[in-house]
Amino acid sequence: MTNVSMTNSTDTQGDVANTKGRSLWQDARRRFLQNRAAVVSLIVLMGVCLIALFGPLLAAWDNETVDWNVLGDIATLGAPSLSNGHYFGTDELGRDLYSRVVQGTQVSLMVGIVGSTIAVILGTLYGATAGYVGGKTDNIMMRIVDILMSIPYMFVLILLLVVFGRSMWLLFVGVGMISWLEMSRIVRGQTLTLKSKEYVDAALSIGVKHHVIVLRHIIPNLLGVIVIYATLLVPQMILTESFISFLGLGVQEPNTSWGALISEGASTLQYGTYWQLLFPLAFFVITLFCFFFIGDGLRDALDPKDR
Repeated sequence: MTNVSMTNSTDTQGDVANTKGRSLWQDARRRFLQNRAAVVSLIVLMGVCLIALFGPLLAAWDNETVDWNVLGDIATLGAPSLSNGHYFGTDELGRDLYSRVVQGTQVSLMVGIVGSTIAVILGTLYGATAGYVGGKTDNIMMRIVDILMSIPYMFVLILLLVVFGRSMWLLFVGVGMISWLEMSRIVRGQTLTLKSKEYVDAALSIGVKHHVIVLRHIIPNLLGVIVIYATLLVPQMILTESFISFLGLGVQEPNTSWGALISEGASTLQYGTYWQLLFPLAFFVITLFCFFFIGDGLRDALDPKDR
């Protein structure tokens, strides 16, 4: 019995010694990889990004050149075909739809990523500052956010584009500048909880400056929330840009985006050119679903209650 007990004790100690602790991010990665929908969405999204980056190398036509041979019978000759190099067909002007979809993918993804980056940076800094300082400053800063949120941001964005002209960079900045408000409220609520933690009190006791505490202690502990919200913010930016382009206020010709292509495809659908709507709409829907599934997967993976 003694030998058996000693053997079991030795095995237990060996198991404990061989057990390695996992950090929050390691646990999150393991849970994320177990989410099949999120993993598949990530792979598909990477494929869309690769098409945006390297798709022009496979194009037989650029996005501006008109194929005069298809203009006589666009409903038949302009259909998707590998023989003439129009993989997705042509639009009503005889331009290669594959090249235009690739360019639209580049523009829409850029709007989503750049716009969400601007919104995340502004919202994080503003919300963390308001939540950490607290008191009257917090009250004033958040009332400003409430006032700005009461203004219809879509109207503001359309007004900017009408007054200053249709500019791609103005669209990037405008979408990001009016989308940080909700992010600031989320970060502010999390900061109110974090600022009472022991490591913040310890930093204050040794004389660490307040702005250093916000940047080095508060914001790094908010990365989980920030990453989740950013993945959900990107499709919102893409939807906003697509809606603006659908109204004809987005990027200018010869540039295009998913919204502009969907608008053109919807207007010519009655002529039987279904491919003009099918391909850009497929890229649009697939990309949005990928971001939503990835966001849900990150939310479940980074939830500390599931550890």
